[in-house]
Amino acid sequence: MPTKKQHKTEGGLPETPRVYVGTYGKYNSGSIEGEWLELEDYSSKEEFLEACAQLHKDEHDPEFMFQDYESIPLGMISESHIDAEVWDWLDMDDEDKELLALYRAEIDSEGTIEQARDTFEGKYKDEEDWAYEFMQSTGGLDGMPENLRTYFDYEAFARDCRLGGDIYFVEHNGETWAFNNH
Repeated sequence: MPTKKQHKTEGGLPETPRVYVGTYGKYNSGSIEGEWLELEDYSSKEEFLEACAQLHKDEHDPEFMFQDYESIPLGMISESHIDAEVWDWLDMDDEDKELLALYRAEIDSEGTIEQARDTFEGKYKDEEDWAYEFMQSTGGLDGMPENLRTYFDYEAFARDCRLGGDIYFVEHNGETWAFNNH
């Protein structure tokens, strides 16, 4: 298999989504001959597969083998299949690309951008920071006397929410990303 080269951007994703395309025929003959194809060069799955066929035109009926890939969210590609939704993902803005990639890698490998957006609560300094913001925005301490509010344990509350499955915390680029489980 080719060696992965990770060229990371500031957001942590490699710069260019790409796939190393070989064939099962060549692989079974002891060769990993193929080439890296950058997905942004193709407007659709069909156009990409045409380029794969052109790349392996030395075979009568090549069976493509996606031997490696970079900067593509989990679940959109496998050794023998590339999903058409990759091109929808490529059309997203960078924030949505990062959100969906993280959601699929950490929460639900088949999740959609709509699910990621619906469950995303924001980026925080840490879990305790999330708990504080949550309690402030929901009025969770409003019924408590003012002099007792300083005793509320935000760290324990966040831990209980995480352990109870109500919230997922994902450490990413020095921040804690929070996703609810609703």
